[in-house]
Amino acid sequence: MKTARAVRLAAFAMAAGSAIGIASAQGKPETVGNPHVTLSEHSDHLMSLRGVMPNPDDFTHGNRQAPFHGIPAIDSPGFPEDGALQGGTSLAAGATQGLGFDGVGNGMSGFTVQYAPPDTVGAVGRNWVDENGVVHAGQYVQVVNVGLAVFDKKTGAKLLGPLSTKSLWQGFGGACEADDDGDAVVLYDKAADRWIVSQFAVTAAPYYQCVAVSQTPDATGAWNRYSYNYGSVFPDYPKIGVWPDGYYITFNMFNNGQTFAGAKVCAYDRNSMLAGAPASQQCFQLSTSYGGLLPSDLDGAASGGSSGMPPAGAPNYVLSKGASSLYLWKFHIDWANSANTKLTGPSTIPVATFTSACSGGTCIPQLGTSQKLDSLADRLMYRLAYRNFGSYESLVVTHSVNVGSNRKSQHAGVRWYELRNPGGTPTVAQQSTFAPDSNFRWMGSIAQDKQGNMALGYSVSSSGMYPAIRYTSRAATDPASTMGAEVSVVAGGGSQLSNLSRWGDYASMTVDPDDDCTFFFTTEYLKGSGTWNWSTRIASFKFPTCQ
Repeated sequence: MKTARAVRLAAFAMAAGSAIGIASAQGKPETVGNPHVTLSEHSDHLMSLRGVMPNPDDFTHGNRQAPFHGIPAIDSPGFPEDGALQGGTSLAAGATQGLGFDGVGNGMSGFTVQYAPPDTVGAVGRNWVDENGVVHAGQYVQVVNVGLAVFDKKTGAKLLGPLSTKSLWQGFGGACEADDDGDAVVLYDKAADRWIVSQFAVTAAPYYQCVAVSQTPDATGAWNRYSYNYGSVFPDYPKIGVWPDGYYITFNMFNNGQTFAGAKVCAYDRNSMLAGAPASQQCFQLSTSYGGLLPSDLDGAASGGSSGMPPAGAPNYVLSKGASSLYLWKFHIDWANSANTKLTGPSTIPVATFTSACSGGTCIPQLGTSQKLDSLADRLMYRLAYRNFGSYESLVVTHSVNVGSNRKSQHAGVRWYELRNPGGTPTVAQQSTFAPDSNFRWMGSIAQDKQGNMALGYSVSSSGMYPAIRYTSRAATDPASTMGAEVSVVAGGGSQLSNLSRWGDYASMTVDPDDDCTFFFTTEYLKGSGTWNWSTRIASFKFPTCQ
């Protein structure tokens, strides 16, 4: 997010140019060799996040807009009609709204917007019991560039923050303590009842990924902390997935922070991190034919048990998008003997025809301004949510596509998929593009509850409306490949004005591990027109039939 990221402006032109002629290579298995194994460069423990005093100076560094850092585009040429456009929304609204409150952003006391985009991400945890036997409501942890806050998931009351994200590494030393560079991720490990927070430290090489794992279900308490050194190869757009045998992370790598070097896939030693011991990572570097990969992230695992877990020994599933296709890798880790660690793939999964919204770039219109917003449509949107329903394994994911056969009529819709049998021959069980009118819908995130009901949240905007937050949903019993009526989370109060195109870069849909029914969604919006004045919203909803 800081000055070092500015050097990547030239990388987009290089990456886009290198995309010519590589589409034919997509989907062909690559020989990636043995994994590169390294130990965390440094690890220690934070006794209590509650003991970290907020530093107002952490939010006074001035405004910085992250450059759009694209990856090689491999869309089919032209503007073919979308092959999975849903014809209308005759279904009734499925999930009904519950809690709704503002997260970190403009208007929150103690926080000043200084980065764009906010990189809004959040996760919901389980109810927990402290050392005195007192039962506490589960927490919702939200991280943005570059702030963190903890909320009560039942009331929305703020329990801690806003703190700078680097507060998690106070006293750690080195770049993780000194830098606050963003691209953060927060997840809840449902099987271990722990939190995972990461962000990178990239002000200057060597570049680091900073990872913290809580010692309890209380995000305001003690944490185990780690740093991983990636040398002079810039680890951009990190995304994490929780799996029984590791915390899997993907990057878009850039040599010297400038030229695209391909995707990187790594696994961190989860068991060691849960124990607070030094933890190794095992990594595979892919060619420049691939970027924007997502690791699968486990939903539905019972606390301390096996319910909802992947089959024993199942690899982590890693997904990216291609030209009207998806590509799936299987990442099998062996911590005892890295010679047995394998990354196989990709398998090609044909899907209905699409082209990326805005050709992956900037074209989202807003009311009252000529300023357009970034689509981030060159990649899949976080998360790749996994569930094991017993009789089948399921993955759901989304990305933004063009709707309309020419530039004049185009607008953006949200394409979503459900994939099954990822451990064998993966198949597309459902796919659809949700675009019920001519407004632009993008920046989506999707998940399933324990019954297989789905909720899909996203941003929506047009030249006739301010950017807003909405969601749609479908019951497991609804006709396949259909979403229900659209529901407003919050209407936008303004547009983002001149010289600020960055929006997103991601949103987050997660599921409450207590009832395994309640969805929580977070993303950004504006209360009034301007620049450097974004807010965020956190909303919950569930299907009445899910108990």
